[in-house]
Amino acid sequence: MNLKIFDRMESEVRGYIRSFPTIFDKARGSKLIDEANNSYIDFFAGAGTLNYGHNNPVIKQELLNYIESDGLIHGLDMATVAKKEMLEAFERIILKPRGMNYKLQFPGPTGTNAVEASLKLARLVKGRSNIVSFTHGFHGVSGASLAATANAKYRDAAGAPLDNTTFMPYDGYLGKGVDTTEYLERMVADRSSGMDHPAAVIVETVQGEGGVNVASFAWLRALEQVCRRHDMLLIVDDIQMGCGRTGGFFSFEEAGISPDIVTLSKSISGYGLPMALVLLKPEIDIWKPGAHNGTFRGNNLAFVTARAALMHYWSDDAFQAAVRRKGAIMRNWLEHIAADYPAGAFEVRGRGMIQGLASTDPLLADRIAKRCFENGMVIETSGADDVLKLMPALTIDEKLLCQGLDIIEDCVARALEVPRVQGQDRKIKYINFRAAR
Repeated sequence: MNLKIFDRMESEVRGYIRSFPTIFDKARGSKLIDEANNSYIDFFAGAGTLNYGHNNPVIKQELLNYIESDGLIHGLDMATVAKKEMLEAFERIILKPRGMNYKLQFPGPTGTNAVEASLKLARLVKGRSNIVSFTHGFHGVSGASLAATANAKYRDAAGAPLDNTTFMPYDGYLGKGVDTTEYLERMVADRSSGMDHPAAVIVETVQGEGGVNVASFAWLRALEQVCRRHDMLLIVDDIQMGCGRTGGFFSFEEAGISPDIVTLSKSISGYGLPMALVLLKPEIDIWKPGAHNGTFRGNNLAFVTARAALMHYWSDDAFQAAVRRKGAIMRNWLEHIAADYPAGAFEVRGRGMIQGLASTDPLLADRIAKRCFENGMVIETSGADDVLKLMPALTIDEKLLCQGLDIIEDCVARALEVPRVQGQDRKIKYINFRAAR
């Protein structure tokens, strides 16, 4: 595989090409195909951008129809038929059935654009500059988003001071049984704590980039109450965990909380097209016209594909049920790996179809991921690269899902240099799991 043109022409900043050193050519569903016609099972899904798979045929046809009809492509924030139909579908299919009342803002087309807009608005609403973020949190790599991101790799590349953010311990950071919201409340309530009173708290319900760290529903509810008692807005960054990744459309639904602001991107377009969305409660929509803008905040192709995804997958509960079922298969398989390969000192983390296999050996996850690629799978690591992060498309066929899980188990055994466990065929366990439903 000749990668010389990329080495010669592309910046050293490139990252994923180093983990997956091949030249990809085509993609369908949960399969990637390189120019040598090698096939790879995709457990990466564009870092959560391809929840409905590559070139989803239903969504693709809507896109092709729109392009063929000479539909408007670029529209800034002008009114278009594509945007109108997307807004109508989002209200009817997502917001109303959940009893939610949000206005929608289309910032620039990426996740960090949505975070920048949400933090800017929160500061404007409250007239305060400080933001609370959390250990291991990831919110983007631009400006205020980077200031709220904890990962040292990204912070070290900032090139400028990262101000106006106070980091607090995430759920579980100080060990089991420690409610870190009590620490936050104490810091906010004590005017001599040294913390400037925050305008808002920004949080991920599951920290994907940070190592698949899962906040409990009780912790999220307690965090919301701290915000209410101390006049702070609650922002949920649902950019990677939204659009069905944990089961419900929003990752915070089951916790029963009501964020003031929600950020969405990645899979909101349904097809991998650039699009970001900020949901904000009507009472805090104090923007002046044009106060926050961007040339590409009107991606009409993404409006078309987003509507198609909503219509096809979210009009009833069948898709959510399938995601939960496949999430249970993933969890079940990883728990068996953790139990059957004690040399890995594994811990299983996750919710729904975002699962992680963490190890006390900081190099093990990377070794497993590299072996997976050599055996026809694209999968990444997260945290301090010590967590194998499983994030296949939500639409992946269950048989292919199990084939992928089988590759992972085989690569775990090879990376640990131990025999594959005999007499514990996961296919049998899978059949038993299905029969027990």
